Amino acid sequence: MFTPIKDVKVYQQVIAQIKAMIKSGELKRGDKLPSERELVEQLQVSRTSIREALSALQIIGLVESRHGEGNFIREQVDRNLLEPLSIIFLLEQTPPQEILEFRMILETNSAFLAAKNANQEQIEAIGAAVENLERFQLEEEQNVRLDKELHYTIARATGNRLLYSIINSISDLIDESIKYTRSRILMEPANQQTLISQHRGIYEAIAAGNAEEASRRMQSHLEYVNDCLARLERSETTPES
Repeated sequence: MFTPIKDVKVYQQVIAQIKAMIKSGELKRGDKLPSERELVEQLQVSRTSIREALSALQIIGLVESRHGEGNFIREQVDRNLLEPLSIIFLLEQTPPQEILEFRMILETNSAFLAAKNANQEQIEAIGAAVENLERFQLEEEQNVRLDKELHYTIARATGNRLLYSIINSISDLIDESIKYTRSRILMEPANQQTLISQHRGIYEAIAAGNAEEASRRMQSHLEYVNDCLARLERSETTPES
C-alpha cells in the first residue's frame, strides 16, 4: 500500500514509492496505477506533485499513459529507461576513453553471449552485416552506419534485451562524443583492412559457437579502435613544428 508523504521534494518520494513497489513485486508490468485522485488521497500530497511524478516516470519509460484508460506500468523495458545513463555520462563530462572502456566491458560479453545463444537466422544476419561493411568500406556515411549496425546485430543475437538496449544507448553517446574521430578511424586506409579482418574474425567465432574466442576477438578489435582514437587525439593536440 502507498503511505503518506511529508517532505519538501514530494514528487521524488512519489517516484521512490512506485519504484519500491515494482521492486517488491507489489506492482507488476502492465498493472494499472490508481487514478490521480486516488493517489492524492493515499499519499496525502497535492495533485501537482502526483502529476510531476507521473510525468517524470513517463519520460524515463517506466510508466505509460493510455488515453481514456489511465497510467500503467510499462509491459516492456523502454529504451528511454536507459537514457539517464547517457545523461549522467554527459553531465559528468566523462572522457571518451572511459566511455570506450565501458563499451569494451559490454561488447566483449555481447560477443560471448551471441556465440552461445545466436540462432541460424541471427548468425546469417551478422554475416550479412560484415559483408555489407566490406562492400561499402569506401563510403564514409555508409561505413559508419554499417559499423554500428554490425555491433547492434551481435547484441541482438545475445537474446538479452537489456544488454542490447544499453549497448544501443552507449553507441549513441559515443556518436556525440567522438563523432568526428570515429569516422576518421573507419575511413583511414591503413585501418580498413585490419578492421575488415577483425569483423570477419568475430563473425566466424560466433558462427562456430566459440564464445571465448568471440569475446577475445571483440576485445582485440575494440582495443585496436581505442588505440587508433588515442593516436588521433595525440596527433591533433601536438603543435606543429
